[in-house]
Amino acid sequence: MNTMKNNAKLLLKDGSSYEAKSFGADTSISGEVVFATGMVGYPEALTDPSFRGQILIMTYPLVGNYGVPREDLWESKEIQVAGLIVSTYIDTPSHSTSTMTLAEWFKKQNVPLFEVKDTRALAIKLRDSGSMLGKMIVGKKDIPYIDPNARNLSAEVSTKEMVTFGSGDKTVVVIDCGTKMNIARRIASHEIKVVVVPWDTDVTKLDFKVDGVLISNGPGDPKKVTATIANVKKIIEKKIPTLGICLGNQILALAAGGTTYKLKFGHRSQNQPAVVSGTNEAYLTTQNHGFAVGKVPTGYKEWFVNGNDGTNEGIMHKTLPIMSVQFHPESSPGPLDTDWIFDYWLEKAQLITK
Repeated sequence: MNTMKNNAKLLLKDGSSYEAKSFGADTSISGEVVFATGMVGYPEALTDPSFRGQILIMTYPLVGNYGVPREDLWESKEIQVAGLIVSTYIDTPSHSTSTMTLAEWFKKQNVPLFEVKDTRALAIKLRDSGSMLGKMIVGKKDIPYIDPNARNLSAEVSTKEMVTFGSGDKTVVVIDCGTKMNIARRIASHEIKVVVVPWDTDVTKLDFKVDGVLISNGPGDPKKVTATIANVKKIIEKKIPTLGICLGNQILALAAGGTTYKLKFGHRSQNQPAVVSGTNEAYLTTQNHGFAVGKVPTGYKEWFVNGNDGTNEGIMHKTLPIMSVQFHPESSPGPLDTDWIFDYWLEKAQLITK
């Protein structure tokens, strides 16, 4: 059984303070406090690079009950959240894939894990007031508030070298702005070679034939990844088939002349409704983002809209196989309702046939 410490607290920038029990690393951190409403899939969520710099509140009350699976089932090689807040931490996991407890994992990776009983009140506060900066304090040492969105978070989480997955006659390049591993797995499953490259790679200068480009998900403000935006402009000019996911949706919009803005509290769950624009056709989707597309660029049309708040959920070029979605079609965790997006794009890009 892991030891728990009571000398911990969560502080929010608005001055509110919450007593906490600490189960993770004995370290204090600062970040943007956000909440997610998914009931399952915490190992995948915690290793999603889109959470970089964020203190995540899980609104589902029981977390830790199925432990931590082996590393090849994670979405990246490490815990990406700055810290985790749960209502009830379960230290006695039971699952065939479990390799350790959540507390052991957080201690190994030097990340704080707090139990704050009323996570519902925290979620309501953030929903009403918007995401805000916060601090997880262990012991008496205080630290300053730090806004992670002021940094280029994609540069922090992106691969530092080119990595290849799968094999095939066609090659799709994934621009890694903080990609989840299941994106590469889904493309490679079509017998397509997948080459993951750093966030600032100029794909048009690679020394091999590129049949398609996927702009990945990732953390933070899309306007910070200026090199990626500039490089995607070149990709569009060369009419290379392109698919954007999450942050990739925002990057594509900016590269094509659209706009983005920060949402009040973001979309972080596995049940966000994405509606095909102009229809009643809706899909349940996994989402994890704090920014959204504002103006749809000229030459593009809105592909999906959010059924809850009407925000953009995807854009599509009117004639070329260049498109993007704000949600995660690769899921992991979440419903598989939109996995067809990969087939749709690959067919339009003539990389697979029906």
